[in-house]
Amino acid sequence: MQFSTLGSSDLSVSRICLGSMTWGLQNNQIDANEQIEYALSQGINFIDTAEMYAVPPSPDTYGKTETIIGNWLGKNPARRKEIILATKIAGAGLPWVRDGGPITGDAIVAAVDASLKRLQTDYIDLFQLHWPNRTSPHFSKHWPNQFKFTEVNAADHSAQMLDILQGLDRCIKAGKIRFCGLSDDTPWGINTYLKLSEKHNLPRMVSIQNEFSLLHAKDWPYLIENCVHEDIAYLPWSPLAGGMLSGKYLNGARPEGSRWTLIQRNGLFRDTIAAQKAITGYAEIAQQHNMSAAQLALAWCNQVDGVTSTIIGATKMTQLKEDINAFSTALNEQALSDIDALFKLYPVPF
Repeated sequence: MQFSTLGSSDLSVSRICLGSMTWGLQNNQIDANEQIEYALSQGINFIDTAEMYAVPPSPDTYGKTETIIGNWLGKNPARRKEIILATKIAGAGLPWVRDGGPITGDAIVAAVDASLKRLQTDYIDLFQLHWPNRTSPHFSKHWPNQFKFTEVNAADHSAQMLDILQGLDRCIKAGKIRFCGLSDDTPWGINTYLKLSEKHNLPRMVSIQNEFSLLHAKDWPYLIENCVHEDIAYLPWSPLAGGMLSGKYLNGARPEGSRWTLIQRNGLFRDTIAAQKAITGYAEIAQQHNMSAAQLALAWCNQVDGVTSTIIGATKMTQLKEDINAFSTALNEQALSDIDALFKLYPVPF
């Protein structure tokens, strides 16, 4: 297993991060235990979760994933030190989470305490903001004029961000969290937090996790360049584009028990004609180079300059093993050339 330093922190994290958002809906406690044990046996030390999970989010599934991880930790307290544990506070919009309110300093403190209780641990290694209070260009809102930046009050949001950092500072000083990070944010968000941290001597964001894959690489180059030069770890989530890049949803297929058989909060916005054509092409390239379509996509993500650790998730152990094996697969020059040619045909398929 290869490791990278998590931004400006002193944490060494595996290049593979085990995602957990299916635990509590598509996967039960026994499944999660098996995945955790196998991941650790393969050298993975980085596990990502969130208070919002399992997904799709609902009042019934809220907090279930953290509880499942907590049950494992409760039975294996001596192994807590083997894990870099990351979780996230939900942003505004979920009425069953703090009445759908925005992230504030006080909300940070309350969420950290609740997560610690569910996780059955004394500390969280990386506490992340799941999405910003302002609208950001994620979840298919990256097209021009999907929303208007000019309608955002930058001064107001900067004040909110300062309050958030002060809440994080309280938790760090109390020993409840070690480091903090972002998710589904932008260069402006990163840089505003960094400026506020420096000005007010407050905790520094060390990472950001955003959607990034062969089908959705909008963070290259500008956000990733920002991360590299500001020492912010870049953590791609959904490197298989919600499972699409495995090829399992081609031609309208909906395997029993798969995520797309469930009602999606944001709909199946990734399922476009262009995306289907791109996936067909990537599957053909993978076959030519003796690997699965999923492995091709993950190996590509891993080799992108600036990527720190890629977040993977699986509902079956066969999928998890296949995905982990992808990170010991080096793409040769011909494979990279083939991928590059197809990528240029479908740079933004959804």
